[in-house]
Amino acid sequence: MATIAFIGLGNMGAPMMRNLLKAGHTVVAFDLSAAALDAAEQAGARRAGSPAEAAAAADTVVTMLPAGQHVRAVYMGEGGVIAAAKPGSLLIDSSTVDVASARAVAEAAAAAGHAMVDAPVSGGVGGAEAATLTFMVGGPEEAFARAQPILQAMGKAIIHAGGPGNGQAAKVCNNMILGISMIGVCEAFALAEKLGLEAQTLFDISSKASGQCWSLTTYCPVPGPVPTSPANRDYAPGFAAAMMLKDLKLAVEAGQSVGAPLPMGAEAAQLYALFCAGGNAGVDFSGIVRMLRGS
Repeated sequence: MATIAFIGLGNMGAPMMRNLLKAGHTVVAFDLSAAALDAAEQAGARRAGSPAEAAAAADTVVTMLPAGQHVRAVYMGEGGVIAAAKPGSLLIDSSTVDVASARAVAEAAAAAGHAMVDAPVSGGVGGAEAATLTFMVGGPEEAFARAQPILQAMGKAIIHAGGPGNGQAAKVCNNMILGISMIGVCEAFALAEKLGLEAQTLFDISSKASGQCWSLTTYCPVPGPVPTSPANRDYAPGFAAAMMLKDLKLAVEAGQSVGAPLPMGAEAAQLYALFCAGGNAGVDFSGIVRMLRGS
């Protein structure tokens, strides 16, 4: 069992941290939210007063932070994790950030003698709570081998995507597919409704035909066909539209940085930007069906 510093106890980080505790690890937790730290203590974690204090007390550091600037600051800023961590510590960043930030932090960690992987996740809050997340891991083989048993306490699929930053590359590509496919499924249900075709009938057909995809069969954006989808909870997330917009923007920025045209990805980002601007940032991303059908 390891002593793990966990930094970032939001909607995803908190259940991930609890699963590390359930697996028998010792956790030293830090978050800017006092309430989040109170909850972590109640779950069995030790409380730290800063990222540096948490890192200095552990052999492994796991972070789950909002964006690239936060990851850079926590790891590379004054009093950051890289400077405070014990020599040879394992650093795991599960935030979803731009590839450039992931690679910059990994380079700084390696220069300081630490092993580091970027390990963004797929599976949402439900996957975090159930320890069924998919981790897309970028970093050296040795660092991946060290990280794997830690990640297995929080997920069901741990996949090595290649060198530093490749976990983030895999994440933005995957979520661009998801964002685009969800819009397509939503448009199909909106069209079916106007054509007089029942939603259940379309689902029964397309789920067994060439239109089958995860956005349809697991996360159906209309109430009824998939009882566990957010559509049956008035689109309570799940995976908020603001988070989908963030990931699509990261994909578009990545495409621009390497000269890869992303016409569908860019259009999906624009549609989610409109949806969020309409007061739906906290709505599940599948709720975009309401905008697409004009309701």
